[in-house]
Amino acid sequence: MSLAAVTGRFQPVHAQHLELFALALAAHDHLVVAVTNPDTGARHTATTSAHRHTDEANPFTFYERARLLEAALTGAGLADRATVVPFDLTRPHLWPEYVPRSAVQYVRAYSPWEEEKAGRLEAGGYAVVVLDGEPATKLDASAIRARFADGTWTGHVPPATVPVLTDLLAAR
Repeated sequence: MSLAAVTGRFQPVHAQHLELFALALAAHDHLVVAVTNPDTGARHTATTSAHRHTDEANPFTFYERARLLEAALTGAGLADRATVVPFDLTRPHLWPEYVPRSAVQYVRAYSPWEEEKAGRLEAGGYAVVVLDGEPATKLDASAIRARFADGTWTGHVPPATVPVLTDLLAAR
C-alpha cells in the first residue's frame, strides 16, 4: 500500500486542504492527515511564520480539528482512505510513530514557512513533493477565523464542516 501524508494546523480545514488531500490520494492508496501543533506544548516560534504559535492562530484543539477533518474527509468521499493523527513538529525523533517514513509528504508552498516545513520533513527522512502555491490565490485560515465574529465564514469552509464548526463556535 502506498502512503501519502499532508501536514498542517488545519485551523480550520478549508477547500485548499481538501484539494491537496485529493491530489495526494490520486497518486497513493492511503493518506495520513498529520495535525501539527496538536497541543500547546508543541507550539514554537518560527522566523518564517510570526503567528503559527499564537493562541489566536490555534483556536481549536487537536480533538476539535480531528472532528472537523473527519467531517471534511467524509463530505469529500475520502474518509475511508484517510487517517488523522497528531504530528508535533518540535519532536522529529517521534515522527515515524505517527507517520511512517514510507509516506510521501505533500507540501504546497505559498511562503517561506511551507518551504521550511518541506525541508524539515525531508531532513527527517521523508520523500517530499513540493507543489508551488500562488500566494495571491491562497485561502487564508487567518481570514476565515476573522470571519467567525460576523458569521460570514460558512462559505469559506467545506460544507460538511459547517455543522461541526457551528457547534464548536457556539460552545466558546
